[in-house]
Amino acid sequence: MATAKPGLRSDVAQSRSERLRLLEAESEELPVPAALTLAVQQAMADMGGLGGLLHRRDTASGELRLVAVAGLGPGFTEAWVKLPEDDGTPPVRAARSGAAAWSTDGIGAHASGMASVPLLSPGGPIGALSVLMARPGPPDREQWSFLASVATWAAVRAGPAGLDTTSPDGSRRPPTTDRLDAAPFVPRSERTFRMGELTVALAEAVTSLDVVRAVQERVLPPFGADGMLVEVIEQGRLHILGSTGYSKEFLKEIEGVPLTIHTAATGVLYSRTPDFVESPEKFLQRYPELESLMIASAKKAWAMLPLIASGRPIGCCVISFDRERSFSEEQRTLLTALSGLVAQALERARLYDAEHARAQKLQRGLLPRTLPSLPAVSAGARYLPAGQSDEVGGDWYDVIPLSSDRVALVVGDVMGHGLTEAVTMARLRTAVRTLADLDIPPDELLAHLGDLVRDLGDDSYATCLYAEYDPVTQICVFSTAGHPPPLVVRSDGTVVRPEPAVDPPLGAADPPFGTHELHLPEGSLLVFCTDGLVESATRDIDEGLDQLGRSVSRAVTGSGRTSSGCLDELCDAVVSDLLPDRERTDDDAVLFVARTRSTPDADVASFSLSDGPQAAGEARRHVREQLARWDLPELEMTTELVVSELVGNVVRHASGPVRLRLLHSRTLICEVYDSSPTTPRIRRAASTDEGGRGLQLVAAVSRRWGTRFLPEGKCIWSEQALAS
Repeated sequence: MATAKPGLRSDVAQSRSERLRLLEAESEELPVPAALTLAVQQAMADMGGLGGLLHRRDTASGELRLVAVAGLGPGFTEAWVKLPEDDGTPPVRAARSGAAAWSTDGIGAHASGMASVPLLSPGGPIGALSVLMARPGPPDREQWSFLASVATWAAVRAGPAGLDTTSPDGSRRPPTTDRLDAAPFVPRSERTFRMGELTVALAEAVTSLDVVRAVQERVLPPFGADGMLVEVIEQGRLHILGSTGYSKEFLKEIEGVPLTIHTAATGVLYSRTPDFVESPEKFLQRYPELESLMIASAKKAWAMLPLIASGRPIGCCVISFDRERSFSEEQRTLLTALSGLVAQALERARLYDAEHARAQKLQRGLLPRTLPSLPAVSAGARYLPAGQSDEVGGDWYDVIPLSSDRVALVVGDVMGHGLTEAVTMARLRTAVRTLADLDIPPDELLAHLGDLVRDLGDDSYATCLYAEYDPVTQICVFSTAGHPPPLVVRSDGTVVRPEPAVDPPLGAADPPFGTHELHLPEGSLLVFCTDGLVESATRDIDEGLDQLGRSVSRAVTGSGRTSSGCLDELCDAVVSDLLPDRERTDDDAVLFVARTRSTPDADVASFSLSDGPQAAGEARRHVREQLARWDLPELEMTTELVVSELVGNVVRHASGPVRLRLLHSRTLICEVYDSSPTTPRIRRAASTDEGGRGLQLVAAVSRRWGTRFLPEGKCIWSEQALAS
């Protein structure tokens, strides 16, 4: 939607305010039907409409009945004279829901569509004001606001007996004054216009805090109020959802008050009737036991409005003033009507809050709760849900320990938003972990993952980056499917940005995937992200990646807001740099940082063995000598058993050359290399068999064991726990 220039927007707003003043002035002496017709004409003229309709709900039948029309002939209006309460037309939908409605279906009269807003009264919607649009598309925000303003004014004139300003004989009653005893004069037309803006703001409110913000910005100024409290009922108590103009001490006093205690707020909730208190004296007359609380509030007048939605109280809204004041009948009617509108908006928002909280909890439950600190890396991450999105996303990250102290680092993004995408993310993350256990190379892993995405359907796509880091060689091998490559930030702040050819996303790419290598000096940072962190409407992905590198570099060198020692602090600083206003983002974002460590040379021992039966004896001798150097005599017997069985299997079933490697880390790792692709497996040996139990013994004395395949053969490995 195009945005008007500030000066033009101001002129339009002034023009609409003048229309409302003209409407009030011209309708002063008119009977109700003529005044409502004039209101329809003003709404139609402002929106450039072909015609307008105003319907009033019949309390007996529930149907909407046409009471005013402008710009339309009898042939068209005949079909709109009576609308059943279960009809799907915009007027009925607006009157039923209390929110604006728009439709392009079956309108006729050569109109592009019909826009309808409810007529709101203290008891809920009593009808609807509708305009047939000539230009394509629904009204813009300002047009919706003006239409709601006219509807607010019309609701007072068309309201139930006792709420309009027309005497039973049809004559006009003298209008009550609008001047406030404790606030600058706000013309009724201006206040009505602002209330129309409130109607639109509440219709657009998504969260409970959005509703509170709309009340604060749109209700307090027109009435000259300086205080506001919005309280909601939760588990039999009143809890503060939002406030303005009250001290922290006072808020602590009233937070969590049980509904069983008699207070001003609980009183209006039980009676379901607004209470307008014009001075401290009148307050004490009604609530003498609340004198200390009244003094603490520092307020002198109050409009206490129960929030009733779906026939039940959900909370209370208090509008307060720092001076004594009176409330005119029109002001009381308007505030009461607005309380119903706020209640409906708040009920919708709280349902959204609960649903969104459940979805966010589900998504966070699918992500790692904590990132492990491994011998090869320590990691930190931040997941940021979209600030403006109503749904969860499919971004994820993971750290997966592999054999021989190697580690897999994964980041991915399922395209789209919603619960389906979150579930797809969970399936992919589970699949990655399963495939990683097979110790297959990154390009093969992405090929299998792509098959899974294609099986989900033609409209499923995901990006993924899978990297493996080996602390012995200090080499990181990665493959990427449509995902930005990692940045490397060295300990001196130097940024290396690899720019390999990126394969298409999973679901669109066919294998093989490219494989890329990075050599990482000690203490390097691998920085991963999803596009929501670095790409936006005002910043392309290359600019974002450059900014990401600069931000991490500042943090590493100490010139930023954090030192390089704490990855959590580093992540917070970088996120603040790249997403300073995260509430306005429309995509999920992940920042994932891993600091690499290398294995000291003294903790690695490698030996070449003979290609024959004597290899097992050589392996046992090397084990005894090396464990003595590492002062691990308690592991000598079990380690000799492990290497004897692993080397014996190679001699019997595989081919050389044979190599033994020992790693002293958080565990003792034994590796036996050969050039055969044959996979060893545990088999069930019968009681009469003389062999076949070697791998069972290895599994019994090891924390875990397995096989990984290499271009030149395979490696059989075993891990044993060190004595505590």
